[in-house]
Amino acid sequence: MESLRTELKIPRERIAVLIGKEGAIKREIEESTKTRLDIDSKEGDVFISGPDGLGIYTAKEIVTAIGRGFNPEIAMLLLKVDYSFENLNLQEYMGKSKEGMLRVKGRVIGSEGKTRKHIEEMTETSISVFGKTISIIGETQNVIVARRAVEMLIAGSTHSSVYKWLERKRRELKRREMTERWQS
Repeated sequence: MESLRTELKIPRERIAVLIGKEGAIKREIEESTKTRLDIDSKEGDVFISGPDGLGIYTAKEIVTAIGRGFNPEIAMLLLKVDYSFENLNLQEYMGKSKEGMLRVKGRVIGSEGKTRKHIEEMTETSISVFGKTISIIGETQNVIVARRAVEMLIAGSTHSSVYKWLERKRRELKRREMTERWQS
């Protein structure tokens, strides 16, 4: 059986989180995705190998999520079929401007984390602001809404207009859920 392989880099300070206490997190990822993780903790390189592309893809998403600041418990939600991971690179929106990046991260987090918490609650997602990225994990349709809300904040929309938009989207999603339940 031929083994497929991919590699990625995560921040060195996140390697210990990826490995977990006595290797527990690494082992859990390997067992649940039927892959093998080889980790170079000095460089932050993670090599993922296994017999099946889907397992490797899922393991890579989980490892990337942990590398982007998510706790392993939240990252493991990516094992669920209807969950997805979205990673917004702020350099694509802001260029290399350190001040611009700090400002945008501040807008998304909000004072005492209120904005991020509000988006997470309204969309039932988890958001991590780490380094030059803002990442989102949740059910796919909710991730799409959360991403749009974050992009609106990056583009300079007021917090109140983003909150109103989120309220409307939440109502639409709830309505759709109710309709689907009635039809099944």
